[in-house]
Amino acid sequence: MASMDVERSNPAAPSWQAGLETVKKWQRIRCSMRRAWPAICVVAATLLAVVVLSAARDGYGLPMVPSSWLSVEDVPPSNLTTDQLLDGLLTAEFGSRSCRSRYEFASYHDKKKKKKHTSHKPSPYLLAKLRSHEALQKQCGPGTAPYRAAIRQLKSGNGIVTSDSENCRYLVPISYRGLGNRMLSTVSAFLYAVLTERTLLVQHDMAALFCEPFPRTTWLLPSSGWLGGGFPLGHLKKYGKDSKESLGNMLKANVLSVGDNGNASWSDSDRPPYVYLHLDGGYGFYDKLFYCDEQQRLIRGAPWLLMRTDSYLVPGLFLIPSFRDELERMFPEKDVAFHHLGRYLFHPANDVWRAVTRYYDAHLAGAGQRVGIQIRVFTQNKPLQKVLDQVLSCVRREKLLLPSIQTNNASVLVTSLSSWYYERIKAEYGGSRVHQPSHEGWQKMRDASQDRKALSEMYLLSTCDVLVTTGFSTFGYVAQGLGGILPWIMPATPFWSTETGVVPDPPCMRAMSVEPCFHSPSNYGCAARKDVDVGTLVPYIRHCEDASWGIKIANESMQPPVA
Repeated sequence: MASMDVERSNPAAPSWQAGLETVKKWQRIRCSMRRAWPAICVVAATLLAVVVLSAARDGYGLPMVPSSWLSVEDVPPSNLTTDQLLDGLLTAEFGSRSCRSRYEFASYHDKKKKKKHTSHKPSPYLLAKLRSHEALQKQCGPGTAPYRAAIRQLKSGNGIVTSDSENCRYLVPISYRGLGNRMLSTVSAFLYAVLTERTLLVQHDMAALFCEPFPRTTWLLPSSGWLGGGFPLGHLKKYGKDSKESLGNMLKANVLSVGDNGNASWSDSDRPPYVYLHLDGGYGFYDKLFYCDEQQRLIRGAPWLLMRTDSYLVPGLFLIPSFRDELERMFPEKDVAFHHLGRYLFHPANDVWRAVTRYYDAHLAGAGQRVGIQIRVFTQNKPLQKVLDQVLSCVRREKLLLPSIQTNNASVLVTSLSSWYYERIKAEYGGSRVHQPSHEGWQKMRDASQDRKALSEMYLLSTCDVLVTTGFSTFGYVAQGLGGILPWIMPATPFWSTETGVVPDPPCMRAMSVEPCFHSPSNYGCAARKDVDVGTLVPYIRHCEDASWGIKIANESMQPPVA
């Protein structure tokens, strides 16, 4: 993996910078008086600069220092094309050196898109909503007066919003598990933040992987810090189904109530300073009321929301009546929600992007056809002959790979934790056109090095012309969504089931859309006050090909696949 690129951008006059310049000026004066001690002056200046930057990062009345703010100068390009700006999804306010992927991403997809796929342009309404949300993030983000007021209010334990922060409310996603899950949950939280006009603040693990998505501000949640000026709740992983601050547990305990008329209200005058939303796969009945309009009206006024999930919640948001009209205006082509939002939010950091482009240029760039095969085995840590047979059966049946890929100028990209599948696919098709960037053996949660490799491989898969993915895999969902590629999905044995060793028939099926599957929807019908089949409520929400209990967004004209 390439070393970290240290080039960063520098917007005009952030408030922390003035403090740093004061320190530097003071040090120049001191050092001029102590010419006999140059080494001591250098050390002192370095230590004081670290103190100022640490205070900024820890939220001591100053903004965190976004990763894109740390260079001498990074002027935005003046000649950006519509393609580079992804048809208006991106703003031209960023420099290009600090985040090369932001404006280079399109060049690795345009030829493929024009050759194989219809271009999905974002709607003018979505673009307007994104520009409005960027302004909100800048107005309310870390380092601003409203943010400091909101932190004071949160520390006070008072849920009444003050006049200083009345227009600023916040959403903090608590994401976990693998990188694919975290990216899907972050897109879900972002869309919910846009719908409810909340400032999105994410955890620090995103900083090493992605550039800042919002201009002239940061989306990173300030840590509590040794000076105590940052986010006071800390240890966000402690929140779970038993947390008394959860919406579900407050409903259960009658801390808040919903009347017969559907109006929700707090049971006393003291609103909580924050509400925790437990939206994990194992969430209970009261937690699932999040998807009802009554509860949405109730939590709208909460100054802070914490949201824990590992899923792609977007199909569930489409089922909330009060959001539906807005979402349908944002996404006239409803089945490309992740395609647009994922490309808007996620821009790999320079070291990750360098790894992507170097590998692409070395192994994939000259191919007339790029075939991506993503293999994920949930049930065992050892290679399975059945999975290999399924892969080979799929590519043969659907004629995705001809017997000699050499003569057809095709390159095959295999991604898997194991090298065993790659070696046998290469032996089957011969030659040097089958490639595997890495094989880690097993998944390590929150491992920075493995996360960088995983992100690189998601983006490499997204450049392919044809994609074969493993069902139920969030890794595959992200790759297909970023690339806008309708994949062939191989049914997989879920981790809670027993491996049969029998290759499914058919071995793979064409996806209804590039959208990810929502694995844990609520089946409670808010209007009917009973469980319903949520895959039949609106024409464009269907049950998933790879998880019959899940739901996904599909093109209304697309027929469900025949199993």
